[in-house]
Amino acid sequence: MNTDDCPASNEKGMSFFERYLTLWVALCIVAGIVLGKLAPGLAQRLDGMAIYVNEAPVVSIPIALCLFFMMYPIMVKIDFSEVLQAGKAVRPVGLTLFINWAIKPFTMYAIASFFLGTVFLEFIGPDAVDFVKIPLGANLTVGAEYGAGEVVLVDGVKMLQVPLWRSYLAGCILLGVAPCTAMVLVWGSLARGSDSHTLVMVAINSLTMLVLYGVLGGFLLGVGKLPVPWQALLISIGAYVALPLVAGYLSRKWLITRKGEVWFREKFLHVLTPVTIAALLTTLVLLFSFKGETILSNPLTILWIAIPLFLQTVLIFALGYGLSKALGLTYENAAPTALIGASNHFEVATATAAMLYGLSSGAALATVVGVLIEVPLMLMLVKFCVKTQNWFPREVQSTESSVPLT
Repeated sequence: MNTDDCPASNEKGMSFFERYLTLWVALCIVAGIVLGKLAPGLAQRLDGMAIYVNEAPVVSIPIALCLFFMMYPIMVKIDFSEVLQAGKAVRPVGLTLFINWAIKPFTMYAIASFFLGTVFLEFIGPDAVDFVKIPLGANLTVGAEYGAGEVVLVDGVKMLQVPLWRSYLAGCILLGVAPCTAMVLVWGSLARGSDSHTLVMVAINSLTMLVLYGVLGGFLLGVGKLPVPWQALLISIGAYVALPLVAGYLSRKWLITRKGEVWFREKFLHVLTPVTIAALLTTLVLLFSFKGETILSNPLTILWIAIPLFLQTVLIFALGYGLSKALGLTYENAAPTALIGASNHFEVATATAAMLYGLSSGAALATVVGVLIEVPLMLMLVKFCVKTQNWFPREVQSTESSVPLT
């Protein structure tokens, strides 16, 4: 990817939608709750337009379309030829991969299960349950047990009744195995980090997710007693990672050949950013139209989920920043290494949770809490990076860009 694809190295590099993403998510909560009250059947009817397997809804067609348009604009920005540059920066690339795939998923599971399953369990409700989709490929009868759940009929449809806190845990797990490949371009740029390292890691993480997202996600969901058959994970990865990735790669190559790189960067990419945000916000409104009653009856639900996500993000950032210092990385590589590990690919996590467990599931709600706290928390970490850049050696060619973020 050409570095011109990246935002400018200041907050103006964030689009209007990106800068106020937390506000938009908050408004979606309100709009969704109001929609759920005024038209309680609308979201259910939309989510009911699904592909069914063994009398159980598997893929919501309207939501699948929304989620594709969330992912495609992200993937079309990536130039995978940048992966070839990874060999020039073995230590920062190796450290980033180590944190993203060997550390982060497991610390997310440990922190989320401890807080949701122990510390906050009384507040969430030890007997509170959630109804999620029957996993694709699992031919279960009513009354059958599956993981921590039991198959029941809900309005004539087979669903899996599971403890609510475990549903929230599943959403946190899906966030933990989804390293950021989108907004991290903004965070790295704002922190005055190395564009080339950030771009290389975006490409590598996108490719690595095709293999490790399903493997680690399936393993940890199984440990959390919400197992997902490999068929379901395969469809999720194919629909929400591979399909937009291939579509993005092919259309990027075709458009640049036909229109040129300048037109692609200055015209086409600018049109796509609002598409991603609009698709995300539409999905969130529908989600909160389902979960409005849960939030109104227990308004601190979002807080109970946000606390472990906050602690996980800060821990992983500190680990990445500290190991970067110990390895002697320059600031230009240390900052994006820590930020890439800390941030989450909430688009993929939300899409996967909605498909695996349903738009109305606690798992989907947990991934949306990740969206809610992402922008303010990551901006806080970006400012910390800029204020502590003197802790690291600097690249000579980058010293002129060392301007404090105010």
